[in-house]
Amino acid sequence: QVRIVESGGGLVQAGGSLRLSCTASGRTGVRFAMGWFRQAPGKEREFVAAISWNGADTVYQDSVKGRFTISRENAENTQYLHMNNLKPEDTAVYICAADEFGPANLYRKEYDYMGQGTQVTVSS
Repeated sequence: QVRIVESGGGLVQAGGSLRLSCTASGRTGVRFAMGWFRQAPGKEREFVAAISWNGADTVYQDSVKGRFTISRENAENTQYLHMNNLKPEDTAVYICAADEFGPANLYRKEYDYMGQGTQVTVSS
């Protein structure tokens, strides 16, 4: 049973920073590609960023390029989303996704596992 656990959300003022963490566990010898999606109230879920299973490739949504950075610890199935210069429109539940030995993928349907999400709120 694969378990996805996110942490690091919270309340921050516009222009501030947060770091989200996500760990996938439960499968020995498996490395996961990992991504972040977000969903704001009344809006559809959207892709944010992703990193391939070996960390070689990353992909970002245009609106977060230059502000967010995704990274991972290859020894563990743990990845981080460093979010800088946060804006009120970044407010959402951020949901981690994992795909066994996958590429950096921006499509939700390509991921095998999803977490419960962590709330990020940016005040103006």
